[in-house]
Amino acid sequence: MRARRRLALAGAAWLLAGVATAQGIDTNGTVSWQGRSASMSAAGVGSFVLHAPRGDRRIAPQKLAVHTASPLFDGLFAMAQDDLRQDSVAAIRDDAYDHGQSIPCECFATGEKWPYVWTRDLSYAVDLALWRLDPERARQSLRFKLSEVREPSATQGLYVMQDTGSGGSWPISTDRIVWFLGARHLHDDPHFADETWRALQDTLAQDRQYTFDAQLGLYRGETSFLDWREQSYPAWTAKDVSFIGESYALSTNVLHYQALQLAAAWAEQRHDAHVAEFRGQAEALKRAINTYFWRDDRGLYMSYIGPGAMPVDSYDLLGIALAVTSGVADPARARQALAQYPTWPAGSPVIWPERKDQPVYHNRAIWPFVSAYALRAARAVNDAPRIAHEMDSLLRGAALSASNMENYELLTQAVHVEEGALSGPVVNSPRQLWSVAGYLDMVIGGVFGLDESGRIEPKLPAAWVAPLFGDRTRITLQLADQRITLVRPATLDGDLLVSASQRRDGNETIVALKAIRSDAPPLRTDAPLYAPAMPDAPVVTDTSAGWKVSFSGKGVLYLDGRRVGPIDGSVVVPKGASRQCFRLTRIAEDGLESLPSQETCKGEETRIAGQGPWRWRTNSDGRFAVALAYANNHGPINTGVTAAVKQLMVQCEGQPLQSIPLVMPHSAGIQRSTTGSFVAHAGAACQFSLEQGFNMSYLRHNAHYTGNQGGTAGPLNQANIDALLLSPAPQAGATP
Repeated sequence: MRARRRLALAGAAWLLAGVATAQGIDTNGTVSWQGRSASMSAAGVGSFVLHAPRGDRRIAPQKLAVHTASPLFDGLFAMAQDDLRQDSVAAIRDDAYDHGQSIPCECFATGEKWPYVWTRDLSYAVDLALWRLDPERARQSLRFKLSEVREPSATQGLYVMQDTGSGGSWPISTDRIVWFLGARHLHDDPHFADETWRALQDTLAQDRQYTFDAQLGLYRGETSFLDWREQSYPAWTAKDVSFIGESYALSTNVLHYQALQLAAAWAEQRHDAHVAEFRGQAEALKRAINTYFWRDDRGLYMSYIGPGAMPVDSYDLLGIALAVTSGVADPARARQALAQYPTWPAGSPVIWPERKDQPVYHNRAIWPFVSAYALRAARAVNDAPRIAHEMDSLLRGAALSASNMENYELLTQAVHVEEGALSGPVVNSPRQLWSVAGYLDMVIGGVFGLDESGRIEPKLPAAWVAPLFGDRTRITLQLADQRITLVRPATLDGDLLVSASQRRDGNETIVALKAIRSDAPPLRTDAPLYAPAMPDAPVVTDTSAGWKVSFSGKGVLYLDGRRVGPIDGSVVVPKGASRQCFRLTRIAEDGLESLPSQETCKGEETRIAGQGPWRWRTNSDGRFAVALAYANNHGPINTGVTAAVKQLMVQCEGQPLQSIPLVMPHSAGIQRSTTGSFVAHAGAACQFSLEQGFNMSYLRHNAHYTGNQGGTAGPLNQANIDALLLSPAPQAGATP
């Protein structure tokens, strides 16, 4: 408790001081921060020694180099390359594959503590920088995450693997589509381009079939990379992830938008007939994202929304950064979202607000690769204060920890703080691949302005001029095939340096800089750190006037995802024709809402026991909700590849055959599956039967999976089904 109070006071002092940047580096090659310091000294041509709190690190000459007035800046660029060298391996391993035995692969390992290739880590790292530095190893690593199908009866194709994940992985965890973010840079190899095109079509089609909600126009599933459920989702999802499978994440939907854009562009290049289809799907998805995720009262995109499009007062920096860099956010919303996302002296948190009851990992943490994407987003809108702040955080973290670490505690930028059960970061790996790539991108793209198309567009904050230039007029980046030189302007009458003119001299581009005023707002430093505590499930009692919902405290009541209104004591809600499900959030004095409670459901629901097929006759026209009561004990709730996925085939009189995907993730006893819906006329007889769907255990690659079931013994896509559950479907959720 005392440690947490000290951290809160330190943050408050910064807010009172109104400090915008705190990089603390000087031209002597030193960075100082909260009583810790690191310095860099030259040790021969291209060699450096970093003197950090944990000891000295010697850095050998590297292939690429920067030449500035700051030995620290120059040496840390060399250190990032040395970290990348150590992550470039001939074999990988993970305890969940081949019993932890080495697997030959000329690949990028994920980090010192993660000697395997994971889809999201690799893909973000390739997108940030690795496609440029080692394209062949990047291709090999990406290929390792592609797989064909080993089960002859399943739909064949070449698919991107969703790693082991929540409730048995895909389609609860659904961010495998990020693979194409990295692969898009590497299509100069014709064979790899053909593989990518095939995987893109097959993966998009499969996601469309199983995770796309046609009513909202969004893809379901977990937030990208934020996969420790109770850190960013309600704590009760640690035991029931169906809520996650029925929710919609900003980051994952933006990644699908980018994949659809890529599909449209490649279809056009290949004269494929599906150009208009892909383009239309991309534009429709962009509209849906802006309709459902934008909160005008916050000026931010929500991190995720719950079933029924229930708004959740929770935000994440990666999702917002991707919305900006992808073009999903228009210029006005892009600027506003970055300006409204709060920051602290050490850097920008990956989620906000933080959770008081969770240890440091995603919660109350800085992740350098996310800071790198935030830097890209800030460059896109000329947000000079945010550019400087993310650069400060990236440089300071690498210098003080003598490696490009996985993450840092938010208020101290320490690699670990001791707070009993809340200590953390719980895991923190040196030379984490996407952190390495983020640092390299900060130098190559962030400082010197080289983008993926080859254009050079520096956007250097004026706060960085003194440490980088010193008394020099030029600084230089030397890449394998080109050299970029930035020339300092004579005067600094603005907060952002951009290109005034460029000229070529052989393979060197010389960029004369000029200062402009970005007119960007200052960083947001007044945000509360923590969200209020989540309430228990609401108490709902039956009265003659309707359902009486009671709550002791200030909160907000939600009915089937729709905001009913504030509650302070009790409120009566009229009974409806459908089963009605209530959730609560708590409101703090500062106006923030907590994460949503578990639901309390009331009203009639038809339960037809058995494993199917089932028969039922409707008593009204309309849309009906359908789910399964089931148990899936084929793996723990937080991992695995055996989420049970079925197609419920519904044949009602007067309607065409309707096919509804239902997901039964790993469970703790009997739970409810995800919910689907179908249309029927009054009095119609309906028949229901189950057909096999698809999960990650069908992939040939997972024949090597030895961590739980669904691996070497063969695919497994089963659950113990107890009953079919039917009720009139609730009204679709409204926007906040």
